[in-house]
Amino acid sequence: MLALKNFNIPGSQSASAGRHLIIRDGKIDRFIDELPSGASAVDCKGAWLSPGMIDLQIYGAGGRLFSANPGTENLRIIENALLQQGTTGFLICVATNSDEIVYRSLDALKAYRGEAKNCLGIHLEGPFLNPKKRGAHIEKLIRKATLDEVKKLVEYGDGVIRMMTIAAELQDDEVLTYLAEQDILLSLGHSDAGFEEATRAYNRGFATTTHLFNAMSPIQHRAPGIPVAVYRHPSAMASIIADGYHVDFEVVRMAKDLLKDRLFLITDAVTACSEGPYQHHEKDGRFLMPDGTLSGSALTMPEAVKNCVQYCGIALDEAIRMATLYPARLAGLLAGSLAPGMPADLILLNDALDLQAVIYRGELI
Repeated sequence: MLALKNFNIPGSQSASAGRHLIIRDGKIDRFIDELPSGASAVDCKGAWLSPGMIDLQIYGAGGRLFSANPGTENLRIIENALLQQGTTGFLICVATNSDEIVYRSLDALKAYRGEAKNCLGIHLEGPFLNPKKRGAHIEKLIRKATLDEVKKLVEYGDGVIRMMTIAAELQDDEVLTYLAEQDILLSLGHSDAGFEEATRAYNRGFATTTHLFNAMSPIQHRAPGIPVAVYRHPSAMASIIADGYHVDFEVVRMAKDLLKDRLFLITDAVTACSEGPYQHHEKDGRFLMPDGTLSGSALTMPEAVKNCVQYCGIALDEAIRMATLYPARLAGLLAGSLAPGMPADLILLNDALDLQAVIYRGELI
C-alpha cells in the first residue's frame, strides 16, 4: 500500500493540502482525510496531482526514433523514457514508410506486447494519405489502399494496430467499410477532404482527426474544409499539437472554445535522426526535415499541458483532461481519471507545472 499526502487536485474545491490518497495493488483505492494508524506516506508538498498522460501519436523518445530501426529494444527504451516524462500510455507512431519497415514494426509490437508497460499499440499514420497534404511524409510511398492490402495488414497486425490515419476521400467504399468493422480507431488526416467528404467520413466511422489544422484542407469562407466539419459534427474529435509552431496558440485557444471536450493533446514528437527516410533535425524547439519541412514536435505531454495553461488561457484541470481523460475515452482505455478502481498511473506537477514525480501502477519511478 502506498499513500500520498499534501497534494492538490486541479479544479477541485474539496481536495486540498492535507488530504490523502490510498493506493493498493496498483490501483487507486480511496481518498481519506486521516491516514490509517502506522501507515507511511509520500509527502507531495502541495504539488498538483494528475492522472498519467496518454499520447496517441508519438514517434520516438530517449534518443530513439522507432521507425528508424523498429525492434523490441527500441520500444523498451522509448517506453522507459516516456514513463520518466509522465506519459503512462502511448501509441507508437509509424509514418508512411516501406512495407518492410511497417511489417518489422508490427513484428516488434507483437513480440513486445507480453512485457509492454505503457506502450498500448501502434498508430499507422500512412501510407493511405493524400499526397496534396503529405507534410513531411515521403510522397513516393503514399498510395491508395486496396481491400486485399488492408486486410493483409490488419490480419498480420493481430490486434497491435490500434489507430490509423487515413485520407478517407481517396479510398474505395469497400476499404472504408472493412476498416470501420475492425477494432481500430480511424482518424481523418493528411487529407484534402472538403466539408461534405469529411462529414461523410465521420458519419461512417472516423471517430477523430489527426493534428487539427496541420496537413488538411483549411478553413475558407467558401470552402469550410475539415476544421469546420469536425467542429460541426456532433461527436468527432480532433488531436492538436500545442507547441506554438505547428499551431499558433491563439488558434489552439479558438479550437478549444469550439470543440470543448472533443479536443485532445498529442505530442507528435520525434527525436533527432540521421538515418532512413525521416531525418529529423531540431531547430529552435521543433524538428525539421533536411529540406526545411516542419516535421514532428519536441514536446512532452506535460509541456503541452503547460503551454495550454500559460499561452492558451485553458484552465489547468481542463488542460489535464485534454492529455488524460479525453484521449483515454476516445481510445477506450481504462485510464485518465482519479476515480477509485482506476490504475494508479499518476504524475505530480509543481506550481510552475513542471513534472515533479511519476507513479506507475502504484510505484514511484
